[in-house]
Amino acid sequence: MGSSGCGKSTTLRMIAGLEDISNGDFLIDGKRANEQGPRERGIAMVFQSYALYPQMTVYDNIAFGLELQGADEEYIDEKVRNTARILGLTDYLNRLPRALSGGQRQRVAIGRALIRKVGIFLMDEPLSNLDAKQRVTMRSEITQIHRETGSTTIYVTHDQTEAMTMADRIVVMKEGYVQQVGTPQELYFNPVNLFVAGFIGEPPMNFIRSKARGGAVTVGGAELDVSRKLGQNPGRYEGKELVFGFRPEAVSLGPRENAFVLSAAVELTEMLGDNVNVYIKLGEQQAILKVDPHETPEIDSKIFFSIPFESVYLFDGETEKVLS
Repeated sequence: MGSSGCGKSTTLRMIAGLEDISNGDFLIDGKRANEQGPRERGIAMVFQSYALYPQMTVYDNIAFGLELQGADEEYIDEKVRNTARILGLTDYLNRLPRALSGGQRQRVAIGRALIRKVGIFLMDEPLSNLDAKQRVTMRSEITQIHRETGSTTIYVTHDQTEAMTMADRIVVMKEGYVQQVGTPQELYFNPVNLFVAGFIGEPPMNFIRSKARGGAVTVGGAELDVSRKLGQNPGRYEGKELVFGFRPEAVSLGPRENAFVLSAAVELTEMLGDNVNVYIKLGEQQAILKVDPHETPEIDSKIFFSIPFESVYLFDGETEKVLS
């Protein structure tokens, strides 16, 4: 995952054999595959645009790959109907794509890849054309299909919700470079740099820039002792810019023990049902808090909130790397 233009789809196309690999080795099951064509790699790809044949029925679209391989009709029929059953398409086999909803078309595209029983599935933002409700449904369906087939699935997305809910491991990319690889939990709780910390989480992590003075940083006018985050030689950061980070959902309103307690002015609130986003002013900088809707503060009021010590992140302002 990563923002637009970071190289996600290019990487996927290199894996598929649709782009040349200019340097390095690409291995499948430990064997170099750089020179292999797309057909030789045992890979099936699902595109963002569905790429269905409009003149073919759902049955024929799903069967097309096996027909190209010269499989016999009885085998093809069995595989098509079994795949359709898994995807909930049995009642739509005789329809043309134009008679289907976006979610149904995407299931047909997945079925066309699934029927080939390949070792690797590649999916390039397959849910981006669906509405919010369809995306939720398809996320769970793709996850279930992955569990049933056991095939490796490499899934490209810019939607962190898709990545966090579906992935065993996530690769976060920025401007063509891998920033971090890890489980969803590792990326959320242990980001390696500012980019990953700000990319994972909704709303994103709050960042407050401040100069280090005597093992402390200034946040909203308060001097906070962060020496425990600066390692064994906190003096080496004296006078340098640090970034104080905390997630909106990590805070609680009012003072708490074992926490930094800060005051702020409320600028705006957003009611989202199960929580409320509270936009605040911390000195000259802004931040967002995620609080219980029953604790929604008044706009223009002054509030106190607490950030547990263990929920605070500190980053080097120059290298943007996290300080352990």
